Amino acid sequence: MIGSGYENSIQSNGLRDLRKPICWLGDSRDRLRRFPEAARWEAGYQLIQPGRPATDWKTMPLVGPRVTEIRVHLESEYRVFHLDMKRYRELLERRK
Repeated sequence: MIGSGYENSIQSNGLRDLRKPICWLGDSRDRLRRFPEAARWEAGYQLIQPGRPATDWKTMPLVGPRVTEIRVHLESEYRVFHLDMKRYRELLERRK
């Protein structure tokens, strides 16, 4: 799954919508939908909260630059990998 940065649009109530848009890769969305409801809600919140990192996360440099693992601890353990495309593009620009 790929998060593509911060969306900065105005909602109909005049407030800014700062949720991060998500671009799903492969079957990642279907896999997340198979999580129990509480785990889906928690993972979803961690993915879209604006301007803040997830509450429990770890960088995954062996997977790729700017990839983080979001960890959800409930009755079992759940993991979601996230790539911040906005920061990834910045990294690519610096390498040019």
